[in-house]
Amino acid sequence: MVEVCANGVESCLAAQQGGADRVELCAGIPEGGTTPSYGEIKVARRVLTTTRLHVIIRPRGGDFLYSDLEVERMAADIAVCRDLGVDGVVFGCLKADGTIDVEKNRYLMECSQGMSVTMHRAFDRAADPEQALEQIIALGFNRILTSGQQPKAIQGVDLLARLNRQAAGRIILMAGSGVTEQNIKEIRDVTGLNEFHFSGRESVPSAMQYVNPNLYMGRPGANEASLDYTTSRRVAATIAQLLD
Repeated sequence: MVEVCANGVESCLAAQQGGADRVELCAGIPEGGTTPSYGEIKVARRVLTTTRLHVIIRPRGGDFLYSDLEVERMAADIAVCRDLGVDGVVFGCLKADGTIDVEKNRYLMECSQGMSVTMHRAFDRAADPEQALEQIIALGFNRILTSGQQPKAIQGVDLLARLNRQAAGRIILMAGSGVTEQNIKEIRDVTGLNEFHFSGRESVPSAMQYVNPNLYMGRPGANEASLDYTTSRRVAATIAQLLD
């Protein structure tokens, strides 16, 4: 099972053309993914005819310690996803000590009834991954997206394999972060996992002929002369490695 992290409708279409089973639609990729707009979700739902649509529910970048007001917004975004016919949502809440916030996650799980639910990489910030795994299973999540608590999944294969043995089929573990054509097969072989999450993006030069060199729309020094999109070529090439 292959899920593509899509940063917009164009990337959703490329993921579908490349053979992805599912997309996770995100805005704010430099922040690790934030909730996309109503319009982005609505159009993505229209164009995805053979690929399932999951949407990240994350009101901001940074940590996963959410206030009651932030959780209220997350619940409202889940309701929007339900109304638009989204197949699944992706979220996760932690307490200040790095444990799973059972109460807040349970509330959002109740809001998500009828949809598939993934715990995102908030799991990778948990202080005790084995304990967190058991709590997430008890809450009823369908899967966990994780890099094995390392910057890249290839670096976390030992923990991924251990968690997969602990899960024993009670929940799906999906390897993500830095998964590419070059390492997806090794990650599968070492961990025994069967779900993978990657972006398959490539940089495309902007079509702008004039750019004000003294002005940045975001962080000073950032490359704003190109755009990053998932390409069907990279999605298909990565999937092909699993079929060898």
